[in-house]
Amino acid sequence: MSPHLTCCGIALATLLGACASQPRSYVALLESPDGTTGKVIVKGARGEQRLDQAKTAAALDGAQPPAPIGDEKLQKDFGSAFAARPQLPERFLLYFESGGTALTPASAALLPQIVASARQRPGIDVSIIGHSDTVGKAEANAELALQRARFVADQLGNQGLAAAAVHVESHGEANLLVKTPDETPEPRNRRVEVSIR
Repeated sequence: MSPHLTCCGIALATLLGACASQPRSYVALLESPDGTTGKVIVKGARGEQRLDQAKTAAALDGAQPPAPIGDEKLQKDFGSAFAARPQLPERFLLYFESGGTALTPASAALLPQIVASARQRPGIDVSIIGHSDTVGKAEANAELALQRARFVADQLGNQGLAAAAVHVESHGEANLLVKTPDETPEPRNRRVEVSIR
């Protein structure tokens, strides 16, 4: 039977042909793309095992404690599942000067990288969300954040971004990256988030 991927962090399970020296089926735990490792509890007829370290595996029957598993074995058992995984979304944060739609120089320099990343994906979907700090009224900040998002969408289009779908919206000061009191000029909150998937 072919291997299959289960969704719990990155846990893999496979059913193998009968072999006396190894379990028929097992679960393997891998590191997540962000570098963290979750945990999986394997409960079976013969016991319960906890996997909480990357590149460990345990039999589905729960009979044996987790053991390390190598890349070669993972590729052999789960190569087709790895190949079928969709490409992970990519996220960029662009920051703005205070009170307008002028990108900081470092953020303006990221625009070509965003377009190049988008070109590596078939049928891309782009989400562009504008944000503001808490200086001024919430309604004005919502409008400013939308202007920033539209500005970024225009700039990416001018640089050759061709997306199947582009979604532009404003969160204003509702989703602060850095929590601040009202009327606080926090540069990291004056941003646009671009997600490419």
